[in-house]
Amino acid sequence: MRRIVVIPDSFKGTISSSRFCELAERAILRHFPDCTIAAVPVADGGEGTVDAFLAARGGERVAVRAPGPFAEPIDAFFGVLPDGTAVVESAAAIGLPLVRGREDPLRATTLGVGALLSAALDRGARRIVAGLGGSCTNDGGCGAAHALGVVFRDAAGRAFLPVGGTLGEIASIDASGRDPRLAGVDLAAMCDVDSPLYGPLGAAHVFAPQKGASPEAVERLDAGLRHLAEIVRRDLGADVAALPGAGAAGGLGAGLVAFLGARLVPGIEAVLDAADFDALAAGADLVVTGEGRLDAQSLRGKAVVGVARRAKRLGIPTLAVAGIVEGGTEAIQAEGVTRIIEATPRGLPFEEVRKQAERFLSEALDDAFAGMARSGGA
Repeated sequence: MRRIVVIPDSFKGTISSSRFCELAERAILRHFPDCTIAAVPVADGGEGTVDAFLAARGGERVAVRAPGPFAEPIDAFFGVLPDGTAVVESAAAIGLPLVRGREDPLRATTLGVGALLSAALDRGARRIVAGLGGSCTNDGGCGAAHALGVVFRDAAGRAFLPVGGTLGEIASIDASGRDPRLAGVDLAAMCDVDSPLYGPLGAAHVFAPQKGASPEAVERLDAGLRHLAEIVRRDLGADVAALPGAGAAGGLGAGLVAFLGARLVPGIEAVLDAADFDALAAGADLVVTGEGRLDAQSLRGKAVVGVARRAKRLGIPTLAVAGIVEGGTEAIQAEGVTRIIEATPRGLPFEEVRKQAERFLSEALDDAFAGMARSGGA
């Protein structure tokens, strides 16, 4: 093989996309020492989004103190590109790894996301790209809106900060005090899924169990999001429940549109455009991508499928390496993934997987390229 493009997402909570690139490069050169490698760590709106944009475009990472998932002060960050565009990674303030061992989407808030958006406005940003993946929240974006001046009141007329478990207590929404700086800003929200706000395919039913919600909590969260959508429709005149991506980050997608005037965009497409993927991959023999879990949800806007679709249009085969593969592979392969490899042995508890994740990925990549070398190609 003469040229390979390595362009993975992170394995959430275990391996960064940058580290994946390093491990892949090592395996490729072990078996194809003369190969030219173009490595681009990417993200589809979740963890690693800021670093992906900075790697593709340059710029600076800005440190910020912001409210964390339970409103506690944490160290967070956002990025500023050379043209002044700010890149806000929601996972920096509400990422699932921040609450490992204490997950509770009934209590978690997106308040920190609003603080990051406000910090970007303080820097004079006129365009903001906000990545929505990898969250631990299910508050419909109410926390972020609260941080930027939107007021939520209960039946007694008292202003309060709604969280996932108290969305049903919202009696009215007043957006008249929203930060006026938002009026002149292009706010693009990058979604790694195209889920609606509520219902069987919505934020609570599909994603809240991964965030620690019991079956009872899932029903409560879903009912809260339904109620929120009704109040938003009545008080703000916005019908956002069925928008593709409305359910991203526990309904943060819907909230950013309804409360802050954002537009929803497929996350991986925005990153691939920033990296000028088509030019980068032109003439390559193989594209290597990956993410922590490959399943039916991967078809709804995840990085692997987004990369494979682009590569397929260019006539380039795609190798996907995932930590876990759970069904749906035929449909994924139909999108352009030529070969799928599962890196993690079945049946291991997550803590054990986390400790050995790099070894598992290294061995999977080495086996894949050793086999290619023996067969003389992809």
